[in-house]
Amino acid sequence: MQNLGRVLVIANPAARNGEGKRAAEYVRSASATLSPKDFDIRVTAAPGDGTSIAAEAAEYDTVLTVGGDGVIHEVVGGLMRLPRDARPTLGVIPCGNGNDFARTLGMGLDWREALSKLVFAQPRKVDIGLCNDVPFMQTLSFGLDAAIALGTHERRARTGHSGTRLYLEEGASQLAFHRDAYEYECSFDGEEPQSGSMLLFAVQLGPTYDGGFKICPDANPSDGRFDICIARAPIGLAKAAFLFLRAKDGKHLRHAGDSLLTRQANRLRISFACPPPAQLDGELLEGSTFDIRTDPQALTVLFATERASV
Repeated sequence: MQNLGRVLVIANPAARNGEGKRAAEYVRSASATLSPKDFDIRVTAAPGDGTSIAAEAAEYDTVLTVGGDGVIHEVVGGLMRLPRDARPTLGVIPCGNGNDFARTLGMGLDWREALSKLVFAQPRKVDIGLCNDVPFMQTLSFGLDAAIALGTHERRARTGHSGTRLYLEEGASQLAFHRDAYEYECSFDGEEPQSGSMLLFAVQLGPTYDGGFKICPDANPSDGRFDICIARAPIGLAKAAFLFLRAKDGKHLRHAGDSLLTRQANRLRISFACPPPAQLDGELLEGSTFDIRTDPQALTVLFATERASV
């Protein structure tokens, strides 16, 4: 961590059913080699804390998050409130259930390993998405996939399950009982609007969502474009389940036929006939009309290197 300059750690102690607290204490002990002026740690206590703390972090060189995609989403929102040239570099120590942004950065899923990877991590500019002016760093989706992501919150509280198992269980439940179709109209990059009926509609900066499902396996968070995947309705249970399972490894596109539409865009506007389930980095999003655009190269983020994985 000696190459990170002055560091602010923003930790969510409730992440992964309370494991975030242990991870934060581990990071604190690992920082003992740094002088007090080089390292501060703040712990979130309520929704929105990550945003308000990060929005006042201009005096730091690096902001490290300890937790899942939820706290990263909050921190990114706070950093985006700062002037572009005043935004600290963002680093991620994963301790959540999905950890999709950590996967994009190559940080792995173990917070101890991620801390060692940060020593050799390389800074890289990434794009940030804006949906109705709300920043997001990884995923925006509507329909079935959003219902799965949102449903994991209640399932985790009820069962204590986490990680991929949690998303697979919720996915099976949603596929069996909630394959609802939603009518939409969408304009890509100012083109003439297209109408359709969809089961799911994913707008990605990184390749994965829902705990590692590679819905857009070729998505690049630094190319200035969204990768988009739309599952056209109707889709029967058998085919929907098959595509869902194949998406875990990004192989669904090989077998989709006309059921999936993929494309790229810098901006899009989507209107739904009725509000669908919607999520932004795993957080609830409400509404029926969404203006979405990229903010290219908006944030510097630390990516793991091959050396750090050896």
